[in-house]
Amino acid sequence: MAATAVRYLRSVGAPTTAAAPATAPATAPGGPCPRPALRAVRDDERAPLDPAAFRSVLGHFASGVTVVTSPGEPGPAGFACQSFSSLSLDPPLVAFMVARTSTSWPRIARAGVFCVNILGAGQGELCRGFAVSGGDKFAGVRYGAAPATGSPRLADVPAWIDCTVQAVHTGGDHLIVVGRVDALGTDPAAAEGGPLLFHRGAFGQLRG
Repeated sequence: MAATAVRYLRSVGAPTTAAAPATAPATAPGGPCPRPALRAVRDDERAPLDPAAFRSVLGHFASGVTVVTSPGEPGPAGFACQSFSSLSLDPPLVAFMVARTSTSWPRIARAGVFCVNILGAGQGELCRGFAVSGGDKFAGVRYGAAPATGSPRLADVPAWIDCTVQAVHTGGDHLIVVGRVDALGTDPAAAEGGPLLFHRGAFGQLRG
């Protein structure tokens, strides 16, 4: 928004910097400080951000772990997803983020539906199987059909959320997918062990 405003001001010949008031001496004791010059920041002036440092710092934020599945073609599609959250209560919406380079996402997008399977503390290996790229991720995995969309509902997960794709937004090198919740449920027995957590590059669990 600021860059747009600056471009407009430049097009009409208006100044894009704010000069200090002439009546305000720069070193007046007790007087107001001079205003800094304001202008848009060019792309080549932005401080570079080390991707490794970014990943390391953000890794301190612990999150749950899910597997997003869909009845894709020629077979079901799915991938491990850490960036999942609830979004709205009315209407009931959830969201997840997926890399633009994901090979599973195009199949999920074509289906237009998905199921978020929230993993429990003992399902780290299940998550690893869905974190790899390519291959048959569902080999040896027990699952049934979610009631509203038919997306794979993995066996023994503490909770699941069956959704229709509502909207897709761009977010840098990821896409932000919004889903409208059509059905959901829990497995009390599977939930007793607590959630699977991801923190600083490793799985963990809640300690009582």
